[in-house]
Amino acid sequence: MKKNIENKTPSLLLLIVLIGVPQISETIFSPSLPSITEAFETSMSHTQLTMSVYFIAFAFGVFFFGRLSDNIGRRKAMLYGLILYFVGNTLCLIANGMAVLLVARFIQAFGVSVGSIVTQTILRESFSGVERHKLFAQISATLAFTPAIGPLIGGFIDYYLGFKVVFLVLVIMSVIVFCYALLRLPETSLTTIEKKPLRPIVKRMITNARLWRYGVLIGGINGVLFSYYAEAPFIFTQYFTLTSAMYGFLGITVALASIAGAMLSKRLVSHTKPEKIIVHGLVIMLIGTLFATLVHFLPISLQIPAMIVSVFIILLGTGTALPNCLSLALNDFQDVIGSAGAIFSLGYYLLVSATVYGMSIFHNGTVLAMPLYVLTLGIVMLFISLSLLYKKDALLKKLNRK
Repeated sequence: MKKNIENKTPSLLLLIVLIGVPQISETIFSPSLPSITEAFETSMSHTQLTMSVYFIAFAFGVFFFGRLSDNIGRRKAMLYGLILYFVGNTLCLIANGMAVLLVARFIQAFGVSVGSIVTQTILRESFSGVERHKLFAQISATLAFTPAIGPLIGGFIDYYLGFKVVFLVLVIMSVIVFCYALLRLPETSLTTIEKKPLRPIVKRMITNARLWRYGVLIGGINGVLFSYYAEAPFIFTQYFTLTSAMYGFLGITVALASIAGAMLSKRLVSHTKPEKIIVHGLVIMLIGTLFATLVHFLPISLQIPAMIVSVFIILLGTGTALPNCLSLALNDFQDVIGSAGAIFSLGYYLLVSATVYGMSIFHNGTVLAMPLYVLTLGIVMLFISLSLLYKKDALLKKLNRK
């Protein structure tokens, strides 16, 4: 048992870097999917497995490192994960076939997951209430640049230098981020660092219906986002015949949509219940999805701009809903936030993986596959979000009567 004596809050910039690295690691890779398909002489569906494997590994990684951070501290867990991330990136660089690449992607994702789970744990244990809602929204808005930077950099590198150089960039990035964390990340755990029994935490979580609903929402919203990253390269580079470099510029659309959604969420949270903001975000997402289903029936000259507008509306909705889901999900588990966050993240990232895998099954080379798939997911999530809102309203009325 070791007493935490530092108990400092790291800089906002460091938190953004650490939580943004997993996003960049995924999005910088997506423009290279068609190139990898050709280079390794495989099918598009098989190449999309690199996305599903990534999230399976990420799911187990967030559980492992979230649990580890409760046992040895946030700082040590972060550094160990970043070392493993470097190893995975190096293996991606030297991979010469799909089997090796899948193993490398597993290691890469397992390691980099530490940036997500430990950083969220630091945020949840250091801030509370409206301040925490606003901080999640602020970080979400800032992180919206990573979906722009990732595909933009990845698209240009893939087009001019090849996908292997994309992996080289990730190797260099992993070294830089490790050094930054080594020098600037303090230990932030507010409690004595010790092993906590896992069984009672799991039992509490399994019996918490509210937590299950938020898990489905977070997993589904992230699943929509990364299903887009899995399918969009094929839509825009093969169906619409854009180059990978041109596709990279579409990341700006993703960034603007995510920024707008996060800023809308931050603006609304001061006077609107977070549960209601989630409903609003999912309605916006469904409007964009319905618009996307009509793209196929438009004249060819209008299809690309219409699809871009549709994607903007879809991601505006996800950007509005997601920060509030993340902020509210573990309110009942503040006393075991590291381990609870690990178990919870394991569950919803497995759902993300299953959702992305579902997109690879639905892939059929047409522009309709993604919007129809997302429409189905969105309807399910809207009903879940409405149940959370109405249950909260019913509880508040009951308390007011007392």
